Amino acid sequence: MRYSFLSILIVVLLAAPLAAQPYDIFQRKNIESKMLAVARWQLENPKHPLYDWTNGAFYAGVFAAYETTGSKEIWNALLAMGEKNEWKPGRRFDHADDIAINQTYLDIYRITKDKRMLQPTIEVVERLKRETGNEVAKHGITWWWCDALFMAPPTLAKLTKITGDKSYLYLNDRFYKETYDRLFDKKEKLYARDATYLINEKGEGKREANGQKIFWSRGNGWVVGGLVRLLKEIPADHPKRPFYIRQYKDLMSRIVKLQQADGLWRASLLDPGAYPGGESSGSGFYIYSMTWGINNKLLDKGSYLPAVKKGWTALNSLVHANGMVGWTQPIGADPRRNFTADSWEVYGAGAFLLAGSEVVKLKL
Repeated sequence: MRYSFLSILIVVLLAAPLAAQPYDIFQRKNIESKMLAVARWQLENPKHPLYDWTNGAFYAGVFAAYETTGSKEIWNALLAMGEKNEWKPGRRFDHADDIAINQTYLDIYRITKDKRMLQPTIEVVERLKRETGNEVAKHGITWWWCDALFMAPPTLAKLTKITGDKSYLYLNDRFYKETYDRLFDKKEKLYARDATYLINEKGEGKREANGQKIFWSRGNGWVVGGLVRLLKEIPADHPKRPFYIRQYKDLMSRIVKLQQADGLWRASLLDPGAYPGGESSGSGFYIYSMTWGINNKLLDKGSYLPAVKKGWTALNSLVHANGMVGWTQPIGADPRRNFTADSWEVYGAGAFLLAGSEVVKLKL
């Protein structure tokens, strides 16, 4: 029996195993799969009280993972967190860290319309409007450290959008401007962590080993991540919106220039050579913020997309096979902390999840 060349070729092709397709970290199914792995590992390995600021950042990422994947498992974890916290903030009414978790309560409320999830946030912010607390007494302003610009502003802006009460957003504007006036370095276009990191008129103050000013990567990551979450909420006609957009663009234009060759950012932005590897939480917040700007046409795609692609590729390399996000700097007020591939914190996972929630929307 004779066989044609075509029939032989068909048999060979059908019998041959399919060539393995290269893993594309920008493919939606792969992004979702990695986000779910990161969320699951971190949910199974809790570290702090659920109302803690660290979990404020983590659960912001968990909610972003739910929005991206629609996972019922993730939704149930969000509800369990809120129920355990009784939808309440932390103990200090005037400390931004203690209302960071409220961002997620408000996001969940928008879906359920369950007022139990809303009322404690209204109560704590109303008290913040009425009373001057310990933070002002100790530091002169309420949001005296740059991390606060992630923790509190999105909560106040979400509350305005939900209730229609603009007083919450005006309160945010006032506190935010105080922090900006004190901590934003207009020359470097970066935020000092707090007033103890400012250089005085004589040039005196804390510096890195190379003589540069100390600008903490994650601290500035908190700021740009908070700006994104604020800009998503405030209306187009809000009088301070142009200020926030200008802040966002100024910070992004500076941050993109500080990305290292491997695609990541070091714990100290101006002394990267002193640190052995990229830091996951700061890098995650930068990728999240930069990608959001591209997706929302606030940043030029041609200028910023290469940094996002390099950064997302590098950030994925820090995730262990079990979903743990490594190379995360421990809790602290400055870059000077030792960390390794096995160092993790809940906000490292949160930053990764937030980054993934925007990278998945990219049109490459």
